[in-house]
Amino acid sequence: MTFSTQQRTHQKAELELNALRPSDYIEKALLDRIMAGVPGDALPSERELAVALGVNRQPLREALQRLSRDGWIEIRHGKPTVIRNYREEGGLTILDTLARQELLDAGWISSLLDVRMALAPAYGYAAVRRNAAGVEAYLQRSVLLTDVADAFAIYDWQLHRLLCIESGNPVYPMLLNSFSSVYRQAGELYFSLPGARESSRMFYSDLMAALPDAERAAEEVRIVMRRSIDIWLAASGGAAGSEQASEKSKKRGRR
Repeated sequence: MTFSTQQRTHQKAELELNALRPSDYIEKALLDRIMAGVPGDALPSERELAVALGVNRQPLREALQRLSRDGWIEIRHGKPTVIRNYREEGGLTILDTLARQELLDAGWISSLLDVRMALAPAYGYAAVRRNAAGVEAYLQRSVLLTDVADAFAIYDWQLHRLLCIESGNPVYPMLLNSFSSVYRQAGELYFSLPGARESSRMFYSDLMAALPDAERAAEEVRIVMRRSIDIWLAASGGAAGSEQASEKSKKRGRR
């Protein structure tokens, strides 16, 4: 039997969903519904969801309660459960769930790069001031990097983790650790771009050349952060802007 590309894609998605553990399957299915809606939309009743997903009500209820605690939905006793404005009211657990369920899209990654650009020069400056030798020792290992996405994602994560720890500010590593699963997924997507790997190789070399000057180091961090945003936006075709426009369109449609 010959399947069209669309049929094969749909079949693959169904197989992947069915291969999940029951709790993950329920969470993923609920998140798909939530992200397809807008804040204020009502979800089907618990009974209707259980029938639609082909699951028992107890694990479904537990999944709904988890999503409620994390800020995705509001469970109202005696009334329909509604989608919350998780983009504005949610915490870091929202990002962690998106990464764990592989739901991060180009717009989310662009936003993460913006946040990193705001923070990285500050913790980079502080780290070099406190321990330039330690930073240099790690950067020397960059020459051993193989030209594959996951190697760069791991190395870059460890570099930023080192800079956060050596900054002396305990909040920086805590913030970065909160993004660990997000960073790994986003990093592999970003470093799948040859231009991203080339840019980071250049950055590791330029940062090492700037040591032990903390101000120069901070400027090199700032430059590569800006460059990483430009590389991602060019590769994703301005997906972040398209996503924001789509969200606005959904909201207008509800008025």
